Amino acid sequence: MTTEGTGRPGGGRSARGRPTVGIKQVAARAGVSPGTVSNVLNRPERVAEATRARVERAIVELGFVRNGSASTLRAGHSSTIGLMVLDLANPFFTDLARGVEDVASERGYAVILASSAESDEREQRNLRVLAEQRVRGVLLTPVGDDGANADVLRDRGVPVVLLDHPTPRANQCSVAVDDVAGGELAAGRLLDDGARTLAYVAGPSVLRQCADRRKGALRALKAAGLGREAMREVTVPAMNARSGQEAALRLLADDRPLPDAIFCANDLIALGVQRELLNAGVKVPTDVAIMGYDDIEFSAAAAVPLSSVRQPTYQLGRIATELLLEECDDEGAGHAHQQVMFQPELVVRESSRPAGGPKGDRG
Repeated sequence: MTTEGTGRPGGGRSARGRPTVGIKQVAARAGVSPGTVSNVLNRPERVAEATRARVERAIVELGFVRNGSASTLRAGHSSTIGLMVLDLANPFFTDLARGVEDVASERGYAVILASSAESDEREQRNLRVLAEQRVRGVLLTPVGDDGANADVLRDRGVPVVLLDHPTPRANQCSVAVDDVAGGELAAGRLLDDGARTLAYVAGPSVLRQCADRRKGALRALKAAGLGREAMREVTVPAMNARSGQEAALRLLADDRPLPDAIFCANDLIALGVQRELLNAGVKVPTDVAIMGYDDIEFSAAAAVPLSSVRQPTYQLGRIATELLLEECDDEGAGHAHQQVMFQPELVVRESSRPAGGPKGDRG
């Protein structure tokens, strides 16, 4: 059986003939068992702080270098987890990844970060690569509605937690935000502020987030006594600012007057819409109110500070990672799967405030 650091239980020599250090030497220096050294390397939270510090000091003093490939082959998996998101360029996922990495680091894991770029084919390919890397578990924001592409991992016994997406499976963990409620909050506020016609600008309909936010907006219309005809729908190919600019150009080219308000499926789209409207001489919010979703950092710094629906993004990443690592530690036996659902929060700024008077007066 090989040993981390050398490939031999008692040490040996490197490729250049220099003596190498194994777990047994580290254990002897620290005055602990080889199993304790292994726990420090793989599951440090299980070792008392003083003991862990003694082992870590011995590792530094002896120049021990962990043989990651050997330990991976022995354990059948690595001390890494995978994180697959929809779009690495979206600041929402940057903040989410920070929460994931903070928990993973605390638990002695590294994170392999990948993006599907909202492509089902790319998601399948990247998940296969993660399976080949023998990751311990995967956090996935799926392109499709059910996360079925992750079956390549589940079939190998690799836990998968859906992130920013509720799961349709009772035997799987998920952490998400109630986007139907978020869409209702956003559209409801625009209608409360006097809008009687809306536009909803969304990314690809295959994305669950876009579909749920649309559903919430329709609920708000119904509650206001308005029919579906009061909401125009504009679908764009990607959830980014360029797509938002394209959507604004389409609205400006329409024979109908601009809607009273525009609700966008995320802040990047909303920022693109706002920029194009302002370039065309449209006043925000006097002529058209705008609402985004996610409340990314750039929203408050926009030319007209953007109203948005805030999600607890960092907490999403932290809690999803905690659930994943709990399932990994339980090796799937007796693990109580949880489906965590957060509630969104409305953040009102200048882009949606009614102009020229009290609530309900569009000026």
